[in-house]
Amino acid sequence: MPEDWILHVDLDQFIAAVEVARHPELRGRPVVVGGVGDPTQRAVVATASYEAREFGIQSGMPLRTAAKRCPDAVFLPVDKPAYEEVSERVMATLRELPVVVEVVGWDEAFLGARTDDPEALAAEIQRRVRENTGLFCSVGIGDNKLRAKLATGFGKPAGVYRLTQENWGEVMNARPTEALWGIGRKTAKKLAELGVETVEQLARSDPADLAKRFGPTMGPWYRILALGVGDREVTATPYVPRSRSREVTFQQNLTDPADISREVAALARRVTADVVAEGRPAVRVAVKVRFAPFVTQTRSATLPAPTSDGDEIERAALEVWSRFEDSRPIRLLGVRAEFESA
Repeated sequence: MPEDWILHVDLDQFIAAVEVARHPELRGRPVVVGGVGDPTQRAVVATASYEAREFGIQSGMPLRTAAKRCPDAVFLPVDKPAYEEVSERVMATLRELPVVVEVVGWDEAFLGARTDDPEALAAEIQRRVRENTGLFCSVGIGDNKLRAKLATGFGKPAGVYRLTQENWGEVMNARPTEALWGIGRKTAKKLAELGVETVEQLARSDPADLAKRFGPTMGPWYRILALGVGDREVTATPYVPRSRSREVTFQQNLTDPADISREVAALARRVTADVVAEGRPAVRVAVKVRFAPFVTQTRSATLPAPTSDGDEIERAALEVWSRFEDSRPIRLLGVRAEFESA
């Protein structure tokens, strides 16, 4: 009998894979994508091929550090339009199948399907994506979104894995809490301070104790994650960005307050253009600052009312910037406008 399944499709090393597909001569070589593709300039890694990752190169790492770890790597500039075009082709390919497709980013989507053989469906998905785009993908199969998402990680690269209530404990119990989708390094460290280091320990934790440490909402929710409980609804509503942002890395650190304010204002204006193009007003404005040598902080503020007005967004960005008390030189600035949740 056919059953309801959720599949999570994740394109392997997406950005790097797109670049290798465009430049077949790079296949098998360590490829790093970031900035304008010049490791002598300040920028961070957007993605790295599996060959580059073997040298310890990761997303978010300074390009200069990546070059030191792998001097023979090929560095390429970010080409957002190319990635968006390939992503659209992948999603169109998925929609040709008898599934509900919920796009959650350039390189991933949840699929709702009714089938008696989810592994066969996953193999068909991989075949079609490969034929239509030249890209490989991993597919996670689950009885909810959480398990399907985690299953994909076990299937990488280019594999298929099933994670359900049936094998949840066997697969997940002994793993660190950070292995859960939704728990990062900082939260895992705080949990460890409570003596909770594994998924099983978290699942057995007292919700009241977790609420005291993490709040009445997040604390019990972490325990629910450890039990493998997750959302089962897959909707075909189009992917809608939750924010628009712009940022710039400076080749020389900024120290003059007037220069910094001028850059924040300019970024706010660029973000405003994106907000207008999006056709949705912003409700919050955030400012991201990376101080030398490499410490990043973010502050944000809710706007008095939803707006697409450039003066209001610029004013808010400058006000948020004024809240930073760190006087160290600045190597990166960013401004983000957030939209109201649907």
